[in-house]
Amino acid sequence: QVQLVESGGGLVQAGGSLRLSCAASGRTFSSYAMGWFRQAPGKEREVVAAISWSGANTYYADSVKGRFTVSRDNAKNTMYLQMNSLKPEDTAVYYCAARSGYYETNHWKYDYWGQGTQVTVSS
Repeated sequence: QVQLVESGGGLVQAGGSLRLSCAASGRTFSSYAMGWFRQAPGKEREVVAAISWSGANTYYADSVKGRFTVSRDNAKNTMYLQMNSLKPEDTAVYYCAARSGYYETNHWKYDYWGQGTQVTVSS
């Protein structure tokens, strides 16, 4: 089992940057595929990015390609999401999630979730 805690959210102007972190408890972090998801008010939870257990393979939603970068440091039990060129439409609560096996883009396939961190991008 793994517990996840996100941090790094906040208020930023359009065009700015933020880096989210997802700290995991437990000694088996490196065995989990991880994902970043977001949910805006009144909208479905959607995948933002995902990364394999080793970090060798990544996935990005079309809406964030070229602007966001997902990475992980298994020695520190932490996953990151570097967000650049932020847009008002990136405003949402961002969640990290973990699952055994390969990463997935469907949120219902993830077993463990953090509490979320708010990202607000002003125009």
